[in-house]
Amino acid sequence: MENKQSELIRANSANIGAIKLELTGGDAHGLRPYVFETAWEVANKVGGIYTVIKTKAGVTVEELGDHYYLLGPYNEHSVRTEVEVIQPENKVIAAVIDSMRERGVKIIFGRWLIDGYPQVILFDIESQRHALSNWKKELWDKTYISTNVVDAETDNAVLFGFIVTWFLGEFRHRVAEDALVIAHFHEWLSAVGLLMTKMRSIDVATMFTTHATLLGRYLCAGHVDFYNNLPNEAGDRGIYHRYCLERAGVSVADIFTTVSQITAVEAEHLLKKKPDVITPNGLNVVQFSALHEFQNLHAKSKEKIHEFVRGHFHGHFNFQLDKTIYFFIAGRYEYYNKGADMFIESLARLNYMLQSSGSDCTVVAFIIMPTKTNNFNVDSLKSQASTKQLRDIVNHIQGKMGAKLFENALMGDIIDPKDLLDKDDILKLKRCIYAAQKPQLPPVVTHNVVDSEGDPVLSHIRRVRLFNDHKDRVKIIFHPEFLSPTNALFSIDYEEFIRGCHLGVFPSYYEPWGYTPAECTVMGIPSVTTNLSGFGSFMEDHLKDPSSYGIYIVDRRYKGIDESIQELADVMLDFTRMSRRQRIIQRNRTERLSDLLDWKSLGIYYKKARYQALRKQHPEAFLILTDDDIGASEEVKSEAAVEN
Repeated sequence: MENKQSELIRANSANIGAIKLELTGGDAHGLRPYVFETAWEVANKVGGIYTVIKTKAGVTVEELGDHYYLLGPYNEHSVRTEVEVIQPENKVIAAVIDSMRERGVKIIFGRWLIDGYPQVILFDIESQRHALSNWKKELWDKTYISTNVVDAETDNAVLFGFIVTWFLGEFRHRVAEDALVIAHFHEWLSAVGLLMTKMRSIDVATMFTTHATLLGRYLCAGHVDFYNNLPNEAGDRGIYHRYCLERAGVSVADIFTTVSQITAVEAEHLLKKKPDVITPNGLNVVQFSALHEFQNLHAKSKEKIHEFVRGHFHGHFNFQLDKTIYFFIAGRYEYYNKGADMFIESLARLNYMLQSSGSDCTVVAFIIMPTKTNNFNVDSLKSQASTKQLRDIVNHIQGKMGAKLFENALMGDIIDPKDLLDKDDILKLKRCIYAAQKPQLPPVVTHNVVDSEGDPVLSHIRRVRLFNDHKDRVKIIFHPEFLSPTNALFSIDYEEFIRGCHLGVFPSYYEPWGYTPAECTVMGIPSVTTNLSGFGSFMEDHLKDPSSYGIYIVDRRYKGIDESIQELADVMLDFTRMSRRQRIIQRNRTERLSDLLDWKSLGIYYKKARYQALRKQHPEAFLILTDDDIGASEEVKSEAAVEN
């Protein structure tokens, strides 16, 4: 050990600059680490972690090259559509895969067809289902964590974790002795792999990232006053075994990270450990060469929304589109956590304030949250069909009128305006106009919701009586399905929809990060968030006056619910009073923040976490480096000092 340490010190002392290069991805002395990033959502879309890993892959591959591997579960559908299956070029990886295949493990190696083209290794957990009982016993014997419960998700986590541990052990055994290896695990579903890697004393540096604590999600879903009264309820909610896996993973990892400061507070209380590094979530930002380009995209996308709105309010279209503002909330149907309750309540107050002030501005508020539906709402389909028929008739008449004008002008005559419309054309127009007259108000929902009586969103809309009445200045459209270009009713891509709106409203109560306001920001669309979301707290830390950049942060942490609702209503009212020119200027300022959320800027936090983990596992390799070189946290600095 002493000889190996001396050799490393001599090698390091020879070229300090080369080592610092290695820490940013260089490979001057072969010290670039192998990084195995493990998550249930690698090439397997389940939730938000899929987006994190997918968007981060590009900058990570740029840093680590072919030393970077993503480990995940085999999903046949995803592999067919997202993965190019190939043979591994690395001889050690190939030998490990061959060895495991010989012992019955089904493994797929390939390249994920996303930005960066990263290498993926996918394990079919079903191929080792027969080993589940033995592995559960080993987990109990070594950690005293019982997983003998009826829980298919936990069974999958155990299978996945042991196979990953098997792979890491084989790789560590076959790779060069001085090779540096990092294993990065995401969320409780991969925690078994981390635990067993430690229990089997496999020589790899480990990281564990929680994107949201298990107990936090369950408590908030149960309407507990989460931030003022944090109880221990894992046992009561039937997730004690999952909680134990998560907490044990946090405890034994060399480096523990989480995605925001607000989640760090939550983790410190519920998981009893303060994160070593905060690793904010980023996006792959597409920069425009000129500001007017994304403004043009806004105008084009807004016209698509105009088309839908014309159809939806057909027969009750009593407002001007050039004086209409589009607000929206979108995401998983977590009525309370995502702040849908607060959004609807604030819209009711906004409606009253706009009516009282005599404003001619109309707000159309979209709620895009998927829930169980039977089919499209018949009234919605009829309205869209009637609008299309009217447009076809008008286009036909318009063509005939143009031909008449041209023919008469060609002969040197000015046609009498009375002769432009035939009696037959007038009759067709009258039929369409009369057919549009209907007693019932435009629907507030575009689909037939299965449990419409008990649906929280619809119940709240009924309670505040926002029924899209003629006198209402705020109109509501609840679209209980994700947007898609193939949607027969509202054919628009989600990104286009965001670009076409004026303001995204996300008054979340529980949001460890918050990709929706971040997506708005990189597209130049202002948004409302809260100081209980990771995104909101991140922006508060980095901007002196977030609202001047179109980032409105509502206080839900220190104010009562009624005060927060009024604050949101006031923010939306002030937004409706902005002129078109003011909104354009604000969109330009919002778009300038995109660099702040680009993975090219935020990837550095993961890079620092990786090398903090290496230093903790192999302090001898970093003796000549200062703590600032690797961004070491105070806790890691003190531990390294004790070890040395």
